[in-house]
Amino acid sequence: MESLRSESILLKDDNRDHIRLNIPDDVMQVLQNPDKGLILAGGHFGNWEIAAHKLSEFKPMAGIARKMNNPYVEKLIQSRKARRRFYPIPKHGDHAGRLMEVLNTNQILALLFDQHAGEYGMMVDFFGHPAATFKTTAMLHLVTRTPLCYMECIRTGTMQFEINSSPLIQLEPSGNKEVEIRSILMRLNLELENSIRKDPTQYLWGHRRWRD
Repeated sequence: MESLRSESILLKDDNRDHIRLNIPDDVMQVLQNPDKGLILAGGHFGNWEIAAHKLSEFKPMAGIARKMNNPYVEKLIQSRKARRRFYPIPKHGDHAGRLMEVLNTNQILALLFDQHAGEYGMMVDFFGHPAATFKTTAMLHLVTRTPLCYMECIRTGTMQFEINSSPLIQLEPSGNKEVEIRSILMRLNLELENSIRKDPTQYLWGHRRWRD
């Protein structure tokens, strides 16, 4: 419902009364640099759609989205006006090339990493239990060297939001790609745990994350 009403604040030239940004200097420098892309990693916490549309004020942003199961809901979503410069990439199908195109053209790529990854993931602890975590975010960062950070959008009141970012996630090369991927995924899972601990009611996930 927030997302359906969000045009009332996102289309304003100045929406600082509704959305507050807490972004470290190193991340802000990337957002403001037209010659650099950025990978934003987050979870199904707070209102990630508000964050995506707000941050697309800096530069175009893409995110993976799947078609809704309910055809009426899908029709409603497709009929909504585009806001700022955010655009979806369909989840199903060959989207690897689209992701690389986003990064190669110095745009922002937003990825939610807290789905169950099954055979495509790496087992990394989440709240103390191993969970199959998608490697996509870490691999894109390592392959393209695009800057990476964790981001959350937490509700602070009625149509009031706070967007918080970690500093850029810096990783010393180890010569072992598996070690580097695990290190990044551990950091991202920890960041998401910290977000959820702040307000568990804002974590929207009824999904069996630990099924393996």
